[in-house]
Amino acid sequence: MPTNGRHVSVCIPAKDEAETIEEIITGCRPHADHLFVVDGHSSDATRDIASALNVPVYLDAGRGKGCAVREAIARAEGDILVTIDADMSFDPDDIPALVAPIANGEADYATGSRMRGGSDELHGDFDKFLRMMGQDIITLGINYRFGVRLTDSQSGFRAFDLAAARSITLQEDITTTEQEMIIKFLRKGYRVAEVPTHEYASRRERSHISLRRHGARYVYSWLRYMFF
Repeated sequence: MPTNGRHVSVCIPAKDEAETIEEIITGCRPHADHLFVVDGHSSDATRDIASALNVPVYLDAGRGKGCAVREAIARAEGDILVTIDADMSFDPDDIPALVAPIANGEADYATGSRMRGGSDELHGDFDKFLRMMGQDIITLGINYRFGVRLTDSQSGFRAFDLAAARSITLQEDITTTEQEMIIKFLRKGYRVAEVPTHEYASRRERSHISLRRHGARYVYSWLRYMFF
């Protein structure tokens, strides 16, 4: 799928996503020149289903989403890399809109904004309220530190120039990789854009993100990468 002469790799990071992995692969395939799965050592049939669909599957280091992102950057073959969650919380048909700012030379990194496109996951109970509040605080800090006006620093649906991604060093092992990547792109002077994308309710029984376990890491990595 050449886009202004540029080719798109799509990576699906997955762990125990047997229920949705076939659907997300089928949805992503029309939008990818190179489609692959990075598996976080699933205990279910995720890898077998993806392999049966003739999609390459690579194992990450098994420590979380950040490991999957680093593996994706190493394995991607296109000029632009897209990452999309495996639980069908995002619509693969939004991939062309996400890729467009990069393919058109307007940005080096594009993140799907749930604040602009709506979310079924950020409202409705106290944990979701805390998650949204924490995200807003982190995003506000990034905006004032770098003079940008982003609305969503935590989305797992994003596209970026692969050469730019390979010019930075990513260290986070868990979902803090999302804020780390935005901050490090901005520190390098790369352009970051947002595209409205809707987040649908995850079909996963339990989120891989725990505020109790990971909240302190979000604050620590946010401050560390912004100022040091």
